[in-house]
Amino acid sequence: MRRLSTALLCALAAGTAAAGAADLEAGRKKSELCGACHGAVGISPNPAWPNLAGQQKDYLVKQLKDFREGRRADPWMSPMAKGLSDEDIANLAEFYHSLPIRDKYE
Repeated sequence: MRRLSTALLCALAAGTAAAGAADLEAGRKKSELCGACHGAVGISPNPAWPNLAGQQKDYLVKQLKDFREGRRADPWMSPMAKGLSDEDIANLAEFYHSLPIRDKYE
C-alpha cells in the first residue's frame, strides 16, 4: 500500500509539473500582436515602450497579471492584458525570457 501511495504521489507531481510548464512556441505565436510595440524580437523600436527580450519570467508574469487585474493601468497594455489567460501569460514570459538581450532593434 505504501509503495502504491508513493508511486501515485510521484505520478501526480510529474503531471502537475508538466501541466504547469510554459510553452515557448505558444508564447512566440501569442507574441505576434505584442511585436507591434515591443518589436518582433522583443526590442522596441520606440523608446517609449520597454524591451522585453531577456526579461525575467517572474517579472513579466507579475506585470502582465497586474495589467490584467487592474493593479497597474496603461491605456495600451491594460486592454491587451485583459484577454490573457494565466497560460498565455506564462507562455509569453517563457518566450520573451528566452530571447537574447540586445541594446538596439535589429
